[in-house]
Amino acid sequence: MADDMGSTVPRRQLGRALRELRTEARMTLDGAAEALHCSRQKMWRIETGLGPARALDVRVLCELYRATPELAAALIALAQETKAKGWWHSYIDAIPEWFELYVGLESAASSIRRFDEALIPGLLQSRAYAFAVYQHRHQVTEDERERLVEVRLQRQALLHRRLPRAPKLEVVLAEAALLRTVGNASTMADQLRHLLKVGELPNVSIRVFPLSAGLHFGAVAGSFVILDFPIRNRVEPEPSVIYKESLTGALYLDRKEELAIYEEVWASLDDLTLDKAQSSQLINKIIGEVHHG
Repeated sequence: MADDMGSTVPRRQLGRALRELRTEARMTLDGAAEALHCSRQKMWRIETGLGPARALDVRVLCELYRATPELAAALIALAQETKAKGWWHSYIDAIPEWFELYVGLESAASSIRRFDEALIPGLLQSRAYAFAVYQHRHQVTEDERERLVEVRLQRQALLHRRLPRAPKLEVVLAEAALLRTVGNASTMADQLRHLLKVGELPNVSIRVFPLSAGLHFGAVAGSFVILDFPIRNRVEPEPSVIYKESLTGALYLDRKEELAIYEEVWASLDDLTLDKAQSSQLINKIIGEVHHG
């Protein structure tokens, strides 16, 4: 099961450490690529965590950058982990590269906090709701749609994971996302019941942000996810990441000042959001209205 974590975080950790070592050694990317007898592009992929790294290459780079023996040993061990394939690799044809990175980070996170304004997020979607969402992607074929829905449902397995421990998921849903009909009334009622069911898991908290809260910091920020990661080894832990998605790509923000702003947004949402019991009450009320609508 540990293999299901994939290699995303080890690759990013390794890349960050190698980039810092190279900077301290005052070497250029070209200089490092020359020493490894590889292209600048390959070095760049290793340093940005986009590609795996061979233990042999890491050993050569650690010698070149004069890393301490302890750090070199930790980085060589990390290089072994950069080859692990997560379950999502069998769906590579169905998901864009920018989203593949997110799936890897989500699988490795110890805590996921997200604010969703327009739609119920993938981790909480029922099959029928997910299918209805993809009906609106006109450039997607029927087969691709089926595979995209499969990826979405597979991702949900992490909420029930035993080893490594399932992440803590805290979701703040704008009330508008619950009122927007996706599919038909029956799809919507089933989806809302599904929300209540998943919300009973001990590691999951689903709360509603009421329309009555008016204009707020979150409305300006838009939907976002904050991912926090466990401390895994002697290498610097993976910094928290803010993920913001658009139709054609995504932003991954991990600078301290960016994280501070989104922590502030989260705190302001937290203050105005209904508690779990009130949220369940409101969801039940909307289910009643959907049925009688």
